[in-house]
Amino acid sequence: MSKAAFPINDLLRRKLQTSLTIAILTLSVASTLFLLLFSGRLGVNITSATGTLTVGLTAIFSQFLLFIGILIFAVGGVLTSFIAFLMMAQRTRDFGLIKAAGCPNNLVAGYFTTELLTTTLAGCVLGIFLGFLLDYVTANIIFGSYLLPNFWFAPLVFIVFFVLSLIFGVQPILKASRMSPIKALSPITYNGLTMENKRKPLSKYGITWRISSRSLYRRQSASIRIVILLSIVFVLLTVSVAGGIIASGTTSTWINKAEDKNTIAIATNSMGNQYELLLSKFSGTKQTGEFNYSDPNLGIPGAVVAQLNALSNVGLVDTRLVLNEHVQEVGNFSFDTESSQTTFVGDSREGNSIVMGVNPENLSGSWNVNGRFLNANDDFEAVIGDSVSQTMYLPDPSKGITNADPLVEGITFQNNTFNIVGVCVDPINNGFVTYVPIGKLENITNISSPNLLLVTLKNPADQSATIVQIKTLIQSVDPDLNVFSLDKVVDKNTSFLASTWQTIMFLPLFTLASAAFCLVSYMMLTVDEQHQEFAVMRAVGAKPRFIVLIMAIQSIILLLSSMGVGISFGIIITLLILIPQPIVTLVTILEISGWLFAALLGMFVLSLYPAFRIARTSILKIMT
Repeated sequence: MSKAAFPINDLLRRKLQTSLTIAILTLSVASTLFLLLFSGRLGVNITSATGTLTVGLTAIFSQFLLFIGILIFAVGGVLTSFIAFLMMAQRTRDFGLIKAAGCPNNLVAGYFTTELLTTTLAGCVLGIFLGFLLDYVTANIIFGSYLLPNFWFAPLVFIVFFVLSLIFGVQPILKASRMSPIKALSPITYNGLTMENKRKPLSKYGITWRISSRSLYRRQSASIRIVILLSIVFVLLTVSVAGGIIASGTTSTWINKAEDKNTIAIATNSMGNQYELLLSKFSGTKQTGEFNYSDPNLGIPGAVVAQLNALSNVGLVDTRLVLNEHVQEVGNFSFDTESSQTTFVGDSREGNSIVMGVNPENLSGSWNVNGRFLNANDDFEAVIGDSVSQTMYLPDPSKGITNADPLVEGITFQNNTFNIVGVCVDPINNGFVTYVPIGKLENITNISSPNLLLVTLKNPADQSATIVQIKTLIQSVDPDLNVFSLDKVVDKNTSFLASTWQTIMFLPLFTLASAAFCLVSYMMLTVDEQHQEFAVMRAVGAKPRFIVLIMAIQSIILLLSSMGVGISFGIIITLLILIPQPIVTLVTILEISGWLFAALLGMFVLSLYPAFRIARTSILKIMT
């Protein structure tokens, strides 16, 4: 038999343990690679592949993905360390038997290093393949198309996890290879056991509890490792699930409030189609060609507005003048009262923005605003979208801009400067939008009529009949006008945002599965250690369900202690760091609780597999 044949046959002999080891590493590699590929498609940290979302929302996604990425890498490292520890802990007696048969230390180390390299290579290769497969499926579902990803992520992830596996796996191999056969075969050393203290913990409880807790106490090294691992996993799970649900509800509310589903648009065919395009850019629709917003043929007669206000089912008519302007940042000075120093804030950066004139007294939407929105008495005031703020009003040390604050600065276009009073989240033009009073915009541009009307309906149930009535009314005044329902565009934007957050919630699923498999491996190690005790219990009359109960209590202790730590830190991180102004309702709390409880229950049920397996085994077979 060749030197490589023995370790390969040994891995095949231990099919379940080998499969779990490879599966854990595969899922860890796949989740990490998929995280990097998905963040690249959202335009986070790398380059945007889609041009979707506003820059402000992308920044929120960036925080989530960065933190989840750090946790996934941390869990991957701990998982790799733990599975290498378990793999070698289960082989300690094998080390002793092989060395007792006269095998030299270097050959023993070579055998088990070959096993480590084989499982690590298989797990990393399968993980890379699975990561690309998930990226392909997700890209087609969310973005509707598949663009080639950054393939350089694959060798990076492969090398990182391969090196981690070797570092954490070789150490216990070398330690065990130097161990004497007597020590390796000792029950104290076997499976990583430690000597018990004379005082048995929790001895006042029943026999079942004592037996369960004794095993965890004796196996201190493995128990501490699994608790740390599961705690980090529950932090990751809480941040992704709770954060994803809260952030999805919060950001969807921001988008829906800015553009209500029960609002219809009235404009010429070309202007109406262009406005729908401006809205749908949020979910990835590309703009082709230039559009002349200042075309006089796009104007809407004042008689149309008057007749719409007279309809009983019309709640509000929001008149807007939409233009595309080249805008420029206007810096300002800020005064520090404590130091009595004056500091220049901002610079003179430039960009393009949709400039929208609105009547602050008749607005069909409401916005999530940092600062305030326009008031009726405002004149040269403006509210900018978060994308304008994030691209033109952020500090940029590379350009010598150390201080920048849009609420202190201004914005200029058409040789007129407006003070910025607020920054809003708006899906129009992916957040590259600026709101100013419509009267002032008309005076600046010499355009006397709006080119867009947004009409809010009182009774959405009669929307179809009302649209027909409104269409007949406006075309009697101007045949070029038409009615555009915004429901489909708003639904598309909301669904795209929700699916993106759902993907983030999906990211730790493989890590959760890896942790569950690690827990199963730990329970298998515990069963292997206690198999003689279980055989004696069965021989003196203990029922199989008693064995299952002992293992269930051990699993519950590990899961509940880890879950308490993980959820506490996860909630604190989510609400205080990752989500600004979170919206939390009773339904949100119940949904989060349901997902976390489902994860806990799933891990608990899966961890009982070794217990049911040994409970169905005969006493004689357990003793052999």
